[in-house]
Formats: sequence, structure tokens, C-alpha cells
Amino acid sequence: MDRPLPVRYDRPVTARARLSQLAKSAAVQRALYRSGALDAWHRRRNRDRLTVIMFHRVLAPSDPRWATADPEYSLRDDLFADCLAFFKRHYHVVALDDVLAARAGGPPLPPRPLLITFDDGWSDNEEFALRHLRRAGLPALLFVVADVVGRKEPFYQERLVGAWLAGRLDAARATALWQATGGAAEAAPRFGARDDLEPLRAVIARVEALDPDARARVLAELAPVLDDGVRYMVTGDQLRNLAGHFVAIGAHGKTHTPLTRAPDLGAELTGARTALATHVGATPVTMSCPHGAHDPRVVAAAHAAGYRLVFTSVPELPAARGDGPGVLGRVGFTGETITDASGRFAPERLALHLFRKPHAAG
Repeated sequence: MDRPLPVRYDRPVTARARLSQLAKSAAVQRALYRSGALDAWHRRRNRDRLTVIMFHRVLAPSDPRWATADPEYSLRDDLFADCLAFFKRHYHVVALDDVLAARAGGPPLPPRPLLITFDDGWSDNEEFALRHLRRAGLPALLFVVADVVGRKEPFYQERLVGAWLAGRLDAARATALWQATGGAAEAAPRFGARDDLEPLRAVIARVEALDPDARARVLAELAPVLDDGVRYMVTGDQLRNLAGHFVAIGAHGKTHTPLTRAPDLGAELTGARTALATHVGATPVTMSCPHGAHDPRVVAAAHAAGYRLVFTSVPELPAARGDGPGVLGRVGFTGETITDASGRFAPERLALHLFRKPHAAG
């Protein structure tokens, strides 16, 4: 959860608090953005802060995979293009090499630097996101789960969501899965409309809490409804194409296991670097923590394994002038966050979402 802005009793923060109150109105949001007031405030507030954006999937609604994509982690490709234009308007988009060089004592980052990142290793990153990045002339960083390269099926969480949205997974089967994970029958979620994913997310949380062997057993019962035969994950050729077009490759673990719960942390960290190097010819020096799970032990082990930067899902803005090995937060958002009631891109909403993020300590 985002931390609130600090409260101080001086004129700049009073203005900031007033800005926050006014922003509750959609009309005022648009006026603040169009007047340039939001950008002017952002230029002062975030001049020396690195904004790291976190994307997952980018798809066109015409693609068959869109209908079963988890809306929490998927963005329409036209909105993605709008986001890139927004970034170019309000930030200086930088490459991973720029960040690494600055932290090694090289040239400092420009004012209001922004780094674009993706998690997981979805094939649509190459099929849809890459073309928009190339059109905009922007670099990016893709964190890949090593074991998914060349694999068709997505992670079990996305398979459950996709099967539910497609109608292959019904309420009875979802309730049975809840009980198979040890959930009490009287406490089972009540399933309703297909677009209400919260009951299913409660079931998925119970599946995530199982040990790997128990999870494999309960999911095996649902194999006929979970697997649709469609390719979702990046191939080796796609990964090399991305790497050849200014998309740096980082690691996202070997198996996508939360690193705080990994039975063999070394295998997750070193194994991912070794496996990805076989695909792109270079050993990743950055990683993002699967599921955002990290603690001091994980961070220390990652740096010891050769990762120069560790990225998390903490929605805060690190200092642009940091040096040495670091831990950097990232900011994500959904399509709903950045669109108006008609589903159109609303730059004022994205501005308010990004510009006000808390500054990381240190």
C-alpha cells in the first residue's frame, strides 16, 4: 500500500495537500493537467528521483488471448502507446545501462529519469509491446522467469484466471479447489459474475500457500480445464529479438517462486542467470523479485550472486543519485487506473498516479 505524503506545516506542503484535495474531481484533474500545474510540480518534486515503471502483459483486444487475460496485469496496446507518449512528455526515459553507469560513478542520470520494465516473460511483450517501443524509440528492461522460456502454458495463477474468464472453470470446480486446499466449506467464497475475480483470487491465494507437491496434486485434478494449448510465454527466438532491439534482459527467478519461500535460494538466483545467459549470450546483472517478495536475506544473496540491482514491487521513487548495489521500487498500474469512464486514456489520471508516489528513504 502506498504511504501517504509526509505532513509538514509550510507553504509548499500546504499547496500539495490542497492539490490532493482538488484532484478528487475529474474536471479539476483535467484542468490541473492541461494548465501545466501538475507537470510544474512534478518537475520540482521528482527532479532527482528515478521512476521505474512495471508492466506485465500488453495485448490488442482483437487478440484471442485478451479475453482471458488477467486485467490486473494486462494493458491494451493502444493504452501502452499512450503511456509511452506520456513518458516522453514528462520524463527522460533511460536505459538500464544508463542506470548502471550512473550508480558506478559514471555520467549522472538526466532530470526526472524513467526506466520501463516488464515482468515474467510473456510472448506478447515481443508481439505487441516491442513494436510500440521501437516506434517511440524507447529502451526497456524485461525480467524473465528462466524456466518459462519456450514454454506454452502460463503460470498456474493465470491459468486459473483464464479458465474462469473463458467459462471452463465453473463455481463448483472453484469451490472444490478451495476445499482441496483445506478451506472450510462454510467459508468458501461466493462466486458471481465472470468479471468479478475477487472470489477466485481468494482461492488462488490458498493454492499459492500450498507446498509445491500439494499444489501440483490439486491442480492436476483441473488439468483438462486449465490447459488450452495456446502459447503464452516467450520463446528463445523472441527473447533474442527483444534483446536485439534495446530491451535489456534481467532475471525474475528460475521458477517464479517467491524468493522468501524458495527451498533453494541459490538455485533460484544463480540458476536463473545461467539459464538466461544460454538464450541471450549475456549473464543478467539485474533481477526483480517474483511476487515482489523480498527481505534482507534475499537482497544480500542476490547481490552476492552477482546481481547489481534488485527491483521490487514497492511503489516508491528511489533517488536517481544512488550508488553501488541497490534495491529499487517500481510503480505499476492497471488500465482502469489510467482511463476515464469511457475507457479512453486520461493522462491526468496517470500523472496523479505517478507524480505523487512517495520518495524512497535514503
